[in-house]
Amino acid sequence: MKKKSKGRPSPSVRKELSFLEAVSRRCPEDVETLKALGELYTKLDLHEDCLQTDLALTRVCREEPLVWYNLACSFAVLQRKDEAFDALSRAIDLGYRDQSWLRRDKDLESIRGDQRFRVLLKRIGA
Repeated sequence: MKKKSKGRPSPSVRKELSFLEAVSRRCPEDVETLKALGELYTKLDLHEDCLQTDLALTRVCREEPLVWYNLACSFAVLQRKDEAFDALSRAIDLGYRDQSWLRRDKDLESIRGDQRFRVLLKRIGA
């Protein structure tokens, strides 16, 4: 998933966030804006906002595996395990195959011990 940075955002990051949010309101289906906004929300640990952005991305990028993977991460971080597994399964159905990252992505820690995680790993040949 995306890198995170803790702490209070700098004025330039706050400015970037305000800008991206404004663009997103004007162009709610602009994929590049949504992706940039999702990255920034993740870095700022704004998980609910990131989830909403990831959901918007799945509506406009229905066939993109990484979009569904990121949605799974958002659900997992928020302890919404069933929804995380649904999104991760969809990502795999669409071709997501990075089993190495699946095993170490910290965003998926809340679901990694679940039997369903092992079943998904088997589906991609892990």
